[in-house]
Amino acid sequence: MRRPMLCPTCRKETTWEGNRYRPFCSERCATLDLGRWADGKHAIAGEPAGDGMPPEHQEPDPHDSKQ
Repeated sequence: MRRPMLCPTCRKETTWEGNRYRPFCSERCATLDLGRWADGKHAIAGEPAGDGMPPEHQEPDPHDSKQ
């Protein structure tokens, strides 16, 4: 059974099953979405996660008054 859905980029109707670019309708729409994340146009709400470095390896923040 094929479940129709809308591509989140172009809103064209597409299917989930058998679609290698799901939830997008095409490679183009998937690439456009990835570009929006990379440009910062899409973001997940919340506090920044940091740079992944442990605190003892991070550079001090020159604007931080606690130091």
